[in-house]
Amino acid sequence: MLATSGLQKFEGPDPAYWCNHGYAIINPDVRGAYNSEGIIHFFGSDYGRDGSDICEWCADQEWCNGKIGMSGNSWLAISQWFVAALNPPHLAAIAPWEGLNDCYREIATRGGVIMPEFVKMLSDSFASTENGGIEDVIAMLNGDITWNNYWDDKAADLEAITVPAYIVASYTNPIHTYGSIEGYRRISSKNKWLRIHNTGEWDDYYNAEHTEDLRKFFDRYLMNKENGWESTPKVRVSVLNPGGKDIVDRVESDFPIPRTQYKKLYLNAENGSLNDNAVKKENSITYNSDKNGKAVFTMKMPCDSEITGYIKLRLWVSADEHDDMDLFVTMEKRRPSGLKYKYSLGPGMDMSVKGYMRVSLRDLDEANSTEENPRQSFIREKKLKTGEIVPVDILIWPMGLLFKQGDELRLTVSAHKTKKL
Repeated sequence: MLATSGLQKFEGPDPAYWCNHGYAIINPDVRGAYNSEGIIHFFGSDYGRDGSDICEWCADQEWCNGKIGMSGNSWLAISQWFVAALNPPHLAAIAPWEGLNDCYREIATRGGVIMPEFVKMLSDSFASTENGGIEDVIAMLNGDITWNNYWDDKAADLEAITVPAYIVASYTNPIHTYGSIEGYRRISSKNKWLRIHNTGEWDDYYNAEHTEDLRKFFDRYLMNKENGWESTPKVRVSVLNPGGKDIVDRVESDFPIPRTQYKKLYLNAENGSLNDNAVKKENSITYNSDKNGKAVFTMKMPCDSEITGYIKLRLWVSADEHDDMDLFVTMEKRRPSGLKYKYSLGPGMDMSVKGYMRVSLRDLDEANSTEENPRQSFIREKKLKTGEIVPVDILIWPMGLLFKQGDELRLTVSAHKTKKL
């Protein structure tokens, strides 16, 4: 059940609830936002410094007990990662509800494939037109695409975070999924919790039951109430089940789930199948990227199955008459007939899990990559030579999906057409 008073700031906590329970709600604008003066930055370390100053100012007010918490969804979650990385003395707890923490990897590009549309929408929405402006992120994208100090400043230092954290994620958000789960995995906080839900970000944040859950967390760390919060399961996951009933709040000891059994499936270009066993001879498939071509591979599930966690696709690729290529990968569950299940989670969300790669940026950050979670370094371009075949490891964002025997697992590889703005 959703419960709001209408007094809340967009994607922020509702003062009608929180003030009634002894909390004060502060909604500051970053410099340059809306009617405030200055030039707004597209996230980055400035958010951390300004947010730390706000935390310390609030802690010094007579109405404050000296303990500050941060709560909010999306933009208000992203800010928390940058503030918490500086560990301001009076910040006592954070609750980032679906928010990215690496602007290059999660919103400006995916796998090095430029994604300017959402960046422009945010820039047009938040920048002050009278008193300032916003930095031109799109100009940076249209210039040098490789990783540099500019993008380094826009990736939060997650390992530096030590404050207690209640982190919320979903599998279906096109910009928040990966960062939310990586945030849980990588922060150094001894007291941290992860909950992966099965609805939309706003529906989940303003759900009355979840608000009560969040207050129990804040009561423990902001008001020193011995309320048993520490017995809350460290990880609660949902597993989506189009065509059936979702699993919600299943208790796990960690994420990725420690009992995960990683399994390799092999692509067969001759019949478009996915198989347990490798093909006996080399084969290949081609598509025309200028005419929306694609390569599709399918598998009928031999038994009831669950895919929950990280997914990787390894391909060997080449580009005829080109020195680069953008790859767009989708993985989805379909009915035995091959048709899509009807399953709606709200605007902008669907049940296909995605991966992207610009092949010239295929080099991995070996020190921070794992077998199931490859991480591109983006530090240099390696253009393709004529006829050259190269291996690529494509990260597919985490997903939780249930399959019945006979359901179809479908993998699609195609080109991604980027529009310059």
